[in-house]
Amino acid sequence: MKTIYLRVNGRDVHRTVPDNRLLIDFLRNDLHLTGTKEGCSVGVCGACTVLVGGQPVSACLTLAVMTDGTEVLTIEGLAESGRLHPLQRTFIESGGFQCGICTPGQIMAAKALLDENPQPSKEEIQRWMMGNLCRCTGYYKIIEAIQAAALGKSNL
Repeated sequence: MKTIYLRVNGRDVHRTVPDNRLLIDFLRNDLHLTGTKEGCSVGVCGACTVLVGGQPVSACLTLAVMTDGTEVLTIEGLAESGRLHPLQRTFIESGGFQCGICTPGQIMAAKALLDENPQPSKEEIQRWMMGNLCRCTGYYKIIEAIQAAALGKSNL
């Protein structure tokens, strides 16, 4: 067991967790942040993507103890004062989601991309998002949503 201190979605958190507790379980079960989804459980689908220190990580592969002293951002932390983040809005407007399982991970990966490169080309978006799989869409709407967010085009 280890006590960890971190910030999750702008809130200070300190908890004692087993050394082998996965970040996805910590977020979903201990903190009740169920927006992060578990897809493959082996780090290849991207559904569980969250940002740790601004970098996208697979929460299904990351131990909670590894986040000690860091800032973790989940899909729940994007909206501010009840207003959706531009990426959340453009995913809705562009139809960049279907069932919603992969959507939180897609949005978090896209946020990391736009934080690093606010004006990515279509090819850069495609390359960056390769680690996020979706079985419901053809990816076109996801790419359109990210492009719209980069251009500041949202109608909500």
